[in-house]
Amino acid sequence: MHASSHISVRYFALLVLLGLATPVFAQDALWKSSIDAGLKAHRAGRFAEAEKLLASALKTAEEFGPADPRVATSLNNLAALYVDQAQYDRAEPLYQRSRTILTKALGAEHPKVAASLNNLAHLYHVQGKYDQAEAIYGRSLAIWEKALGAEHPNVATTLNNLAGLYRLQGKYDQAEPLYKRSLAISEKALGAEHPDVATPLNNLAELYRVQGKYVQADPLYRRSLAIWEKALGAEHPKVATSLHNLAGLYCDQGKYDQAEPLYKRSLAIREKTLRAGHPDVAASLSKLAALYRDQGKYAQAEPLFRRSLAIEEKAVGAEHPNLAMTLNDLGVLYRDQGKYDQAEPLYHRSLAISEKVHGAEHPEVATTLDNLGVLYREQGKYAQAELLFKRALAITKKALGAEHPKVATSLNELGLLYCDQGKYDQAEPLYQRALAIWEKAHGAEHPNVATSLNNLAALYEVQGKYEQAELLYERALAIKEKALGAEHPKVATSLNNLAALYEVQGKYDQAEALFRRAMAIWEKAFGPEHPDVALSRSNLAALSRHRSRAQREAPPSERAAPQFAEAPATCCNRCTPCRSCFRCGRAPRRVLIALCRFLHPRRIACAALRPQTPMIPPPGCVAAPQR
Repeated sequence: MHASSHISVRYFALLVLLGLATPVFAQDALWKSSIDAGLKAHRAGRFAEAEKLLASALKTAEEFGPADPRVATSLNNLAALYVDQAQYDRAEPLYQRSRTILTKALGAEHPKVAASLNNLAHLYHVQGKYDQAEAIYGRSLAIWEKALGAEHPNVATTLNNLAGLYRLQGKYDQAEPLYKRSLAISEKALGAEHPDVATPLNNLAELYRVQGKYVQADPLYRRSLAIWEKALGAEHPKVATSLHNLAGLYCDQGKYDQAEPLYKRSLAIREKTLRAGHPDVAASLSKLAALYRDQGKYAQAEPLFRRSLAIEEKAVGAEHPNLAMTLNDLGVLYRDQGKYDQAEPLYHRSLAISEKVHGAEHPEVATTLDNLGVLYREQGKYAQAELLFKRALAITKKALGAEHPKVATSLNELGLLYCDQGKYDQAEPLYQRALAIWEKAHGAEHPNVATSLNNLAALYEVQGKYEQAELLYERALAIKEKALGAEHPKVATSLNNLAALYEVQGKYDQAEALFRRAMAIWEKAFGPEHPDVALSRSNLAALSRHRSRAQREAPPSERAAPQFAEAPATCCNRCTPCRSCFRCGRAPRRVLIALCRFLHPRRIACAALRPQTPMIPPPGCVAAPQR
């Protein structure tokens, strides 16, 4: 799923939160004025203006003396601005210097030192330095619990941030109790309708969403939205973010008709309350574009992606991670249309930005490597694709651990590559490992598990192992129907693939019923002109021809599974020739179309490589820049 929205973050060490006791002289008033104006510009996304004002505030503060607490505040606020611009090398020494000043002035166990540690941990968090971030969040949490008590809102904030770190690493069992404890503290300390309670509600919902627990996520998102609407008004930027996230949940469930008006309302609020060139507006445009892309409405999607890119380049610069995400998503749009020459330079530029900003071994780099590998695989450039998939797999394993769901994504991609080449013995163990990881991470009934089962079934099918394939296809279908609902487009994919298997075996009546149900779902979700609907019509027409031929050529008692050698140069408009599949001689043309339609543009791995819907940092919380 594509990225969501970039959220302006309020940091603990802002002037209003530090509550510094300083005499009000003219110089102090000038410092406060610069700080206030700089923070306002930062929140509005006017980063160049904010930098000038906050740098001026730092210069003024240093005139009070190098160890003055106002210097620490100024350093922190300027560092926060640099983090939002992904200038991490400039941010870290400022955070470190701020922490040193506070520690020397107030002592190592002071709450303001805990706030400074929290902000430094956030920096390491967004850089992918998870071990360092976890240790520093832990120190911050310990100081706050000791100084303020276990049920103070600041404790809830760090619990939320630590939970977010665990969620990012796929440690869902560790994240959930921290989110729940953060929520309980916030409700007790602030009241159930306080705006700050909406944040842990949203973040717990996000945790459930990534695990496919949509029924649990939905009421939490809705309650979060209701709190913000009541407390802040229907057109507040946080309401826009909540609408944005709820729309993302509906997209995951294939409820595109419900998602689209929410995205549009979120965009309208942001354009009205922020400004047309704000990064949050760019994020809304990208998300709406991704919705149209996933529905096959490419002409509507492209200009929105382009507008988003233009805003981001102007607002955050040409080398920001948010820009890399949008480049990646626009590349997916072109790849889905078979416009490989247009997609490839976008992936390369996205990769270059990620490597420069995050370093060569960050998980975001692995994401782009995987997507570029998919592009090469679809063009039959198997050697180039294999190198990229293996590098992505190595990065993800090192950064996140061998059991992380993103490792399963890379394994799945590499398995698809080997399957395309007819290297079935190499593909099978990769699919099985991916399946085991997804089952362990998400549970046996997650949609990703269904995808892995489907790919393994397709592998067995092309080898003629129809009984094994049928069992897996049926299990995948049951999971999708339960998790996503009977009308989800991914259910149609499973119906289509199972129908194709029935047709190979000569079970024409069963195949026809499933093909027709798949077509009805796709037509309802995407409209009559979508490529998936055309695929269904083609499959039904081919089924009719093959059934008639079988009836003419042999009595029913002697019919065998039909074998056809009428494959064209390409199997569909959106992937390269399935040469290895044709060589096996087992699958008729329309089955290969069905397999390719699933294994390329509709596989879960492709969706998993798109940045996820955000977690929203609570006020006073430091969390990764959100999209």
